[in-house]
Amino acid sequence: MKKIALIVITLFFLVGCRSDLPSDVVKNYFSLYKNQNEKILTELDELIKNEELSEEQGKIYKEMMIKQYKDLNFDITSETYNGDEAIITANIEVYDLYKSQKESEDYRNTHREEFNDYNDYLNYKLDKMKKNTAKANYTINFKVRRKEKEWVLETIPTEDLEKIHGIYNYDRD
Repeated sequence: MKKIALIVITLFFLVGCRSDLPSDVVKNYFSLYKNQNEKILTELDELIKNEELSEEQGKIYKEMMIKQYKDLNFDITSETYNGDEAIITANIEVYDLYKSQKESEDYRNTHREEFNDYNDYLNYKLDKMKKNTAKANYTINFKVRRKEKEWVLETIPTEDLEKIHGIYNYDRD
């Protein structure tokens, strides 16, 4: 499931997030998530199809990700310019799905007898993630570059995508 959240149409964002102001590029990027842009949902559907999820599990996962996108909160906190490059810093608040995943894994490791197979565990994990209300806060520095008189969002590192999707492993920090 981790792959699903990470792959969500990075190229679309790079092409679709152009503006006259670097901070607007970042705001537009988050807007695509918050407004469940049709292309994002189509890509999410395609990615879920490629995972080893049942139809019901895929439906639950999609609902979870849509809730994550809708409820994502962000605030642009600073803008730093260096010619045709800018760093836009944003603080975000998302559901802490990593916490749910970690707690599910820890529980499975100490209660293996409760799970007949991986599918049972996956159902448990998805249920725990779906019920999660805990939030996590992160700071992300977005790189924006002027190309042909417009500001364009650069490729977003995997670590930052994990933060946006609420699956960042903050225990490794």
